[in-house]
Amino acid sequence: MKRKNSQNLFKKAQKIIPGGVNSPVRAFRGVGGDPVFMKSAKGPILTDVDGNHYIDYVGSWGPMILGHAHPKVLKAIEGAAKRGTSFGTPTSAEIDLALEVIKAYPSIEKVRFVSSGTEAVMGAIRVARGFTKKNKIIKFDGCYHGHADSLLVKAGSGAATLGVPDSAGVPAEFTEHTLIATFNDIDSVKKLFEEFSDDIAAVIVEPVVGNMGVILPQDDFLLKLRVLCDEEESLLILDEVMTGFRVAFGGAQDFYGVTPDITTLGKIIGGGLPVGAYGGRGDIMDCVAPVGPVYQAGTLSGNPVAMAAGLSTLQNLKKANPYKKLAKLTQKLAEGIEEAASKNNISVLVPHVGSMFTIFFTGDPITNAQEARGADKNLYAQFFHLMLDQGIYLAPSQFEACFISATHTEKHIQQTIKAANKAFSGLVL
Repeated sequence: MKRKNSQNLFKKAQKIIPGGVNSPVRAFRGVGGDPVFMKSAKGPILTDVDGNHYIDYVGSWGPMILGHAHPKVLKAIEGAAKRGTSFGTPTSAEIDLALEVIKAYPSIEKVRFVSSGTEAVMGAIRVARGFTKKNKIIKFDGCYHGHADSLLVKAGSGAATLGVPDSAGVPAEFTEHTLIATFNDIDSVKKLFEEFSDDIAAVIVEPVVGNMGVILPQDDFLLKLRVLCDEEESLLILDEVMTGFRVAFGGAQDFYGVTPDITTLGKIIGGGLPVGAYGGRGDIMDCVAPVGPVYQAGTLSGNPVAMAAGLSTLQNLKKANPYKKLAKLTQKLAEGIEEAASKNNISVLVPHVGSMFTIFFTGDPITNAQEARGADKNLYAQFFHLMLDQGIYLAPSQFEACFISATHTEKHIQQTIKAANKAFSGLVL
């Protein structure tokens, strides 16, 4: 495929935008080469500025579960925009979307809308600290919760360690209250509680890790976290920015049968527009201003156009109920890719749940971030470009989730498996 226009745009962008992109993974640093600039999208298909078409498995990193440019969502956006794009006042649309969220998530009695997943997590953690009057937060190596200073932390050596900033510009003091545990290892969490038992406000976790690739919870790990948090009088925060309305309409907490104290949401609840939310028990959420002492605000929080897009998405998603179809197609794709790899003597794992999946170049089981880092990034990079040249758009990183939408069909899946077989045969080992 020729991508001359994309290449020219990238050169122009790099002169005026850091790295030529407004979010790092878009720069293709994880796979090499230049990013593709898109012009339009419809259903499961992306079209770039050179006129090339791609079956899309990124879906704007998760929100486009109904497919791109869904006509009813577009109609809702258009109608809201005509009435005014922002008022800085309450609107009934905020109530309508809040009710839909609360109906779908019994653990949420009250919800506060914000403008991004990062903001949602910042709010949730501040509320957890305000409610418990404790300082420390346990997060898991490999779980990403946005770019707030205190959460930009990676694990040190060993199973659990004090937080160390993972970005320049973040003072060590900002992460001193962030503790790191190992996903799927409940003992690593228990050790932290033993050491800091009187000062742990909450445990925050992606119920399905999506930012080290897809890693599934094992051996009732989430339920064990729930029990441990109850025993230690700490809150459990499920970061469902990615999994919310994705693995099931009621999210991962419904899928795995675990009840958090606070839930963070994003992506799908905005229907492709910038939205985040955090919600939970009424007594916890009543700590938020103006009712309580925990301050959080945002000029565009509850933006009427975003509320309309989210409400239309959830209503149409509930009506269509595509979850069984999505899971079936995802499983078929995962099995087809693994079979194609095996035929070419390539070791590949494709963990998946609902409509989320990742292609790991490894033959070893992956249950945590350290094991995920053992996957072959170079082989993935080759595979990515071989697939891209065949019109298949995967996540441009070994360590990101891919997604299927309700507009993907059996034909798209078979076309992708066929392309994967060709790509595996072209890998330089």
